[in-house]
This record gives sequence, C-alpha cells and structure tokens, in this order.
Amino acid sequence: MLYTIAVVMIILWLLGLITSYTMGGFIHILLVIAIVVILLKVINL
Repeated sequence: MLYTIAVVMIILWLLGLITSYTMGGFIHILLVIAIVVILLKVINL
C-alpha cells in the first residue's frame, strides 16, 4: 500500500510540473516523501 501511495505522489508531482501548477513547496515535499517511502519499501524487501 505504501508503494501505491508513493507512485501516486510521484504522478501528482509530475503532473504539477507539466501543468506548471504547483502549491509552493508542497508538491516537492510530496516527492521527497514518495522517494523515502519507495526506499524504505526496497530496503525492507
């Protein structure tokens, strides 16, 4: 489930970059959280 949430966050971040619609640093914070979650998932495997 964490992996799915991370993928959704990355997709939303990419959409934010493509459409130039960003809510300040919030989108980039989501990206960092997504990367951390993916790394934790990989390490736990």
